[in-house]
Amino acid sequence: MKLSDYRIEPADYKADFKDLRAVRDSVFIIEQHIPADLEQDDKDPHSHHVIARDNHHNPVGTGRLTPEGHIGRIAVLHQWRNQDVGQSLLRALIERAQKQGLTQVTLDTPTSASGFFQKFGFVGEGKVFSVAGNEFQRMSMTLTPLAKRTRPSAKPRKPSVPTEKLDNLEAHLESAIRLIAEARRQICIYTRDLEHVLYGHNDVVEAFRQFAINSRDGCVQIIVQDTFTARGKPHPLIDLAQRLPSSFQFRTPVEREDLQYSSTFLINDRDGYLFRLSAERYQGEWSPNHPARKRQLYEEFDRIWQRSRPCTEFRALGI
Repeated sequence: MKLSDYRIEPADYKADFKDLRAVRDSVFIIEQHIPADLEQDDKDPHSHHVIARDNHHNPVGTGRLTPEGHIGRIAVLHQWRNQDVGQSLLRALIERAQKQGLTQVTLDTPTSASGFFQKFGFVGEGKVFSVAGNEFQRMSMTLTPLAKRTRPSAKPRKPSVPTEKLDNLEAHLESAIRLIAEARRQICIYTRDLEHVLYGHNDVVEAFRQFAINSRDGCVQIIVQDTFTARGKPHPLIDLAQRLPSSFQFRTPVEREDLQYSSTFLINDRDGYLFRLSAERYQGEWSPNHPARKRQLYEEFDRIWQRSRPCTEFRALGI
């Protein structure tokens, strides 16, 4: 049976903990009868994880690479086997090891699966050993580190993209997702109450999650005017920020002028912006590259940010 498409993506151990555990528990603990205290170890928080997801964002496979270069915890749900998910996970981990400059990777595999890894160039090392009644073989493979890419010379700044008017929520969602996806290290948001229909939308939250996981030292700074409304019901973005606290910062205004500011906007560090004059209506404007307007909004944001206070209202959530 051929299932729907899947994708392989980096996983954050904290943010994706439940999904990683769902697959690994099913395969290793339930199916292979490996004790939980052996399957879970202290290397997990320090390893690079990958996860396979189907088109509905459900986890179907996992894998990890430890700092020492040991590949492990490759698991694929039963109904997704023979769909090339396992080899896609393995390729992603090997590529990661090469990017890290490792010259060798190792793994321990059930003897029944050793042929699968031999196809990729792994060779057996030492004798077969037993874990929880299952026979395993240590295997290794020599790697050629990927050549370091030379930093290209600075390119001339791209010309500004004319502002486009937006008049519905769907257009704002599309623009927000693109601005988040194109950000490198910084996203700034000024919002009344962390609008659930916009910033709580599944696709927007997923864009934030990918930014937080893949951006080196990236940070989302959010100014929330009405924290009472923002925390009045569960909010997916607050939940994400709780799991990835180093990637999100929240502040709330204290000055009357700032509390009465009626507009809302999102800007990134690629000169893109999304702006609405009134937070009450989804009528606004945006551009993926408009340096002058983005600079103006950033100066406004930074001025308010500097005199705002941390959101103690979110402290119970660990933010």
